[in-house]
Amino acid sequence: MSAEPTTPSTTAPPGTARSTPTGSTPPTGPTSTRPGTARSTSPRSTSAPGGVPAAAPARTGVWLIGARGSVATTAVAGCAAVAAGLRPATGMVTETDAFTEAALPPLGTLVFGGHDTLDCPLPKRAEALADQGVLPHGLADAVRAELEAADREIRPGGPLPGDTRDEEELIEAFAADIRAFVRANGLARAVVVNVASTEAGPGDGTLPPSSLYAAAALRADCPYVNFTPSTGLHHPALAAEAEAGGLPYAGRDGKTGQTLLRSVLGPMFAQRALTVRAWSGTNLLGGGDGAALADPRAAAAKNAGKERVLADTLGTVPEGGTHIDDVPALGDWKTAWDHIAFDGFLGSRMTLQTTWQGCDSALAAPLVLDLARLLARAHETGLAGPRPELAFYFKDPDPGAPAALGEQYAQLLAFGRLLAGER
Repeated sequence: MSAEPTTPSTTAPPGTARSTPTGSTPPTGPTSTRPGTARSTSPRSTSAPGGVPAAAPARTGVWLIGARGSVATTAVAGCAAVAAGLRPATGMVTETDAFTEAALPPLGTLVFGGHDTLDCPLPKRAEALADQGVLPHGLADAVRAELEAADREIRPGGPLPGDTRDEEELIEAFAADIRAFVRANGLARAVVVNVASTEAGPGDGTLPPSSLYAAAALRADCPYVNFTPSTGLHHPALAAEAEAGGLPYAGRDGKTGQTLLRSVLGPMFAQRALTVRAWSGTNLLGGGDGAALADPRAAAAKNAGKERVLADTLGTVPEGGTHIDDVPALGDWKTAWDHIAFDGFLGSRMTLQTTWQGCDSALAAPLVLDLARLLARAHETGLAGPRPELAFYFKDPDPGAPAALGEQYAQLLAFGRLLAGER
């Protein structure tokens, strides 16, 4: 992920190039699938019964906070590749058969933009990720047009050091950028997704950058997803506005690796009546996220979600904690270890150790696309408020959500049926 975006901008000046829908490259053909696997994303038919051309599907915006970071770049490039039939939709739950009838916006109709402080163009960022093995070789060139289109829609974030604007001015500037994006691209709606690096927890009562962006999303009438541990919409000063806004929102902190595994193992121990005595973990990671989490305050915010999963699934907090090390040489790759000490029958002592090695951006990007589509459809159907049905995707889900991954998945499937109009 990129560094926390920091300066607002004014709206795009006249003559600024508009983006074309990401994934607009003509499909090369559907991807074959087996039952229960990700299906192909070929566009829907363009002809109505009788051969009359059907209206083109409405376009949906995805406004990314941290738009030039690894997760955002992977999401934009991946969306284009899947929509064009260049790659399968591996990791996208919304592309499985269970969501065929949910009327989610097709991937080829998504238009990307966002805020960031980085000035590295998305095509160059994608090339760097390909060099690291995050993106397939040659993909950056294959989807260059979509990356360039999204890059033209990225605006400076904020606040930068020395910026004299107050919170109200910053929020309004961010909201103006989002409104201009929606208007210039003729979008039906846009979903704001925070994928910036973790910020330190608020300490002085002011709105941190993530909350400024969340407030701007509300003001621009956009559904909001917080995929990070940062405060975002959870700031007490935004509670009343979020409740009155009539918008769906979800999260915080995407569940991509170590905590995903914990949300499966925790219920296993509880359901088998095995007493967990201690649960300790270590994370080694690099990139922008590793650098951000080198700050103990940011690491504490990250670990809070990991520990909450254990408390919720085990019913207690075991001894031990999670330690995070910044290892720049690892880049976008992460290794997570867990050591679990538990008691069996008659007090026999046992251990379970796990190792998770993965690419954080490749794990996160399909979830970001899932969430953007699900929230867009929820907004289209008139749903509002926190969406605990999306707990499947988060370490720290909205109130009312179950803790175990299996129960969260069942709730997500039920949400898909609701979006399809089933009662």
